[in-house]
Amino acid sequence: MQIFKFGGASVKDANGVKNVASVLQKTGYKNTLVVVSAMGKTTNALERVVKSYFDNKPELQSSLQEVKKFHNEILIDLFPNENHGVFKKINDFFSELNQFLASNKSPDYNFVYDQIIGFGELVSTTIISAYLNQIGLDNIWVDVRNHIKTDNYYRRANVNWEATQQLISSSFNTSVLNITQGFLGSDANNFTTTLGREGSDYTAAIYAYCLNAESVTIWKDVPGVLSADPRYFDNAQLLTNISYREAIELAFYGASVIHPKTLQPLQRKEIPLYVKSFLEPESMGTKISKNATLNPVVPCFIVKKNQILISISSLDFSYIVEENISEIFNLLHLYKMKVDVIQNSAISFSVCIDNIFDNLDKLLHHLKSKFKVVCNQNVSLYTIRHYNEMSINKIEANKTVLLKQLTPEIVQIVTA
Repeated sequence: MQIFKFGGASVKDANGVKNVASVLQKTGYKNTLVVVSAMGKTTNALERVVKSYFDNKPELQSSLQEVKKFHNEILIDLFPNENHGVFKKINDFFSELNQFLASNKSPDYNFVYDQIIGFGELVSTTIISAYLNQIGLDNIWVDVRNHIKTDNYYRRANVNWEATQQLISSSFNTSVLNITQGFLGSDANNFTTTLGREGSDYTAAIYAYCLNAESVTIWKDVPGVLSADPRYFDNAQLLTNISYREAIELAFYGASVIHPKTLQPLQRKEIPLYVKSFLEPESMGTKISKNATLNPVVPCFIVKKNQILISISSLDFSYIVEENISEIFNLLHLYKMKVDVIQNSAISFSVCIDNIFDNLDKLLHHLKSKFKVVCNQNVSLYTIRHYNEMSINKIEANKTVLLKQLTPEIVQIVTA
């Protein structure tokens, strides 16, 4: 069994869908599971639907129509016969979404977000499955929510591995081409959950683990794992071989090619992960596997934009000790902040965080009741693995450095 994952950029239009078919024809598609994300920027568009639902009801239907129009244009390009059954299936999904918007009583933003956002993947996979069947690549459409079970931590759900393993083992047909959704799962009450943004990679790894897959391939619009994001850095180099440990480190610090949770289940069963270009499917790409030596050995740059640096000190200049740090971390957990860097001295504690759940104001209000707090918003966090002096100078040039932390392998720099 091999697992392929295609992201939104690979299926952003009808030509992208056709290219997925081409990749499958060139690489082979027997005993294959294809995991697909929402098309193009659909997740962002559905986030606007969520925002309209809560904050601007008059705009709700127009924001929803944008999503429907985008997919209808792709449908018309792929299926000349508008009587094809896929048109009804897609209309049914949008009817189901409208019904949810009309009947929902829950005020929980995160719950509503997951119920709405998941339609992106359901629609994309339905279109792709129908197109592949139309051109002779027979496949089965699989609803991932019937396989991956999670808790109800909406927007970042945790997998129930025992239940998931049992469901996949008992009902998955490994002898055919299967098409399913990334990013999604369901809780004990069968409500849709999501695994966190970019969670489709993780979906592929979950299936690989439960199916004892031969390999996982993530198809991207880049040649493989690069030493830096070419959007922000010049002269990025292709890393042809990486160990699980190296890849986990890169993912942890925010490398955008691989989702942080993806690698652990693959490592446990020593399933190799390939990262390849869907534009050049026969090129080498990157292989991530056990005990691989990083090749080439070069500084690897990672940047996370729009971060928040909070510096905390006591009101009376007393030491910041274990009790204070424990209280601060409890608040960070309470308000669901992702911590990227911590640094402390005798009388201060600094933390760089990602405000994923938009709870910054609540956190600051709570902290200011007990501490002196300085908050810098919209900062950038740079991480360099295998750094040298030249690579550090490159990052710091013409920037204001707010925080800097070095270990033998890693330097992290927060800049304004």
